[in-house]
Amino acid sequence: MANLVYKRVSTDQQSTARQNLVLEEAGIENPVFFEEEPGTSSRLHPLQRPKFRELLNYARPGDTAHISEMFRLVRGTGHILDVLDVLHRDQVALRIHDGAFSAMDLTARHPRTGELLSTVKFMVQTLAAAGELQRDLQRELTYDGLRAAEAKGSKGGRRPAVAAAKTADVRTAYLEGRSIAALARDHGVSRGAIRTAVADLLPEHTAAAPDAPAPELPVTLDMPGKVADFLRAAELEPAERAALDQGTTVRRGQGYTLRVTVVPALHRQLLARCQPLDGGQGFPAVPAQRKARREYENRVSTLAPSQPL
Repeated sequence: MANLVYKRVSTDQQSTARQNLVLEEAGIENPVFFEEEPGTSSRLHPLQRPKFRELLNYARPGDTAHISEMFRLVRGTGHILDVLDVLHRDQVALRIHDGAFSAMDLTARHPRTGELLSTVKFMVQTLAAAGELQRDLQRELTYDGLRAAEAKGSKGGRRPAVAAAKTADVRTAYLEGRSIAALARDHGVSRGAIRTAVADLLPEHTAAAPDAPAPELPVTLDMPGKVADFLRAAELEPAERAALDQGTTVRRGQGYTLRVTVVPALHRQLLARCQPLDGGQGFPAVPAQRKARREYENRVSTLAPSQPL
């Protein structure tokens, strides 16, 4: 059975030193590490983070996922319950080594229904709500402190990582072939700060055409489980497959829905893929599947139509 260790920091100015200390003291045998890129926000659902998805794909029944503290993985109560559902489904245990959750068996389930024990669910929701309250209070105190500083004539906010006097030198060195990593070392700043200073010089930078239509923004829709099950067994394009893989499972009684966040055009593609559920093309019409497809169709139909190119 494998021990899978997950680590994350919210900004590229932070380090995993504290997490490393907690995990080293835990004495985990033969750990396999999955560490997010620095700056991976806690606002991003854990099931949509690249390294945590990689951990879930790597895991096998009986494995254990290890984290230093719960809030390295999740942000709020909804995130916690979603993660616990997926880990239970995949038969992967969760071990938290520090903080309020470290003394709890978060995998405890009812022996007959298989659902999360009500006492465990209550404690998870209560502790997560307390953590959210603590962060909200910290934000309020920070805001009050900034206002007090402004009243005294001090300007708040983070200082520029690359001094204005050095920006021209950084840009010149980059054009001469100096790498971003090397420039970050030379000036004692993060790579992100260097990328900001040379943003318009990067290969991927392209000036937007003045009359170009605004890109579609991702939209979150709940896809009925019967539709998701059909699509997972179908032949899909890579983007369509990725949309399903990155979806969040939400339990609904004995079934579930898949919360999918993609651009409207991709929702329409997925809807077209499940057309056989209405019957035809060699597929028998099953009332429950037909109903599920039409529920998804009703949700997709509320989206604004695509703009002509």
